[in-house]
Amino acid sequence: MMAMAKLLLVLAVAILTISMVESKLKETNNAEEQHQLERVNGQGGQKNGKGSLQSSQCPRQCLRRCSQTRYKKPCLFFCLKCCRACLCVPSGYYGNKEECPCYNNWKTKRGGPRCP
Repeated sequence: MMAMAKLLLVLAVAILTISMVESKLKETNNAEEQHQLERVNGQGGQKNGKGSLQSSQCPRQCLRRCSQTRYKKPCLFFCLKCCRACLCVPSGYYGNKEECPCYNNWKTKRGGPRCP
C-alpha cells in the first residue's frame, strides 16, 4: 500500500513538472512571436503603421484570401493570425503582399513567410 502511494506521488510530481514546462514553452513562443512582430512593424507593438481593417473584418477577408487553395484550414489559421496582428490582408488569392508590409515581412524562424 505504501509503494502505491509513493508511485502516485511520483506520478503527480511528473505530471505537474510536465505541465509547468509546457506552460513555460508557450510563454517563450508567445514572447518570441511578439518580439518578431514588433521588429517587423518597427512600432514596438503600437498600431501605427498597420492596415486599416478592424479585427472583426478578418474572417471575411481571410475566407476570400484562402478560397482558392487546397489547404484551407492552415491557410485560414495563419491568415487570421496575421490579419489580427497586422489588420491587413492583401487583395487577391495569392501574392500582392507588398500591399501589407507587416503581413509581408512577418517570417517564420526559418525565414519563410508566416502569412499566406
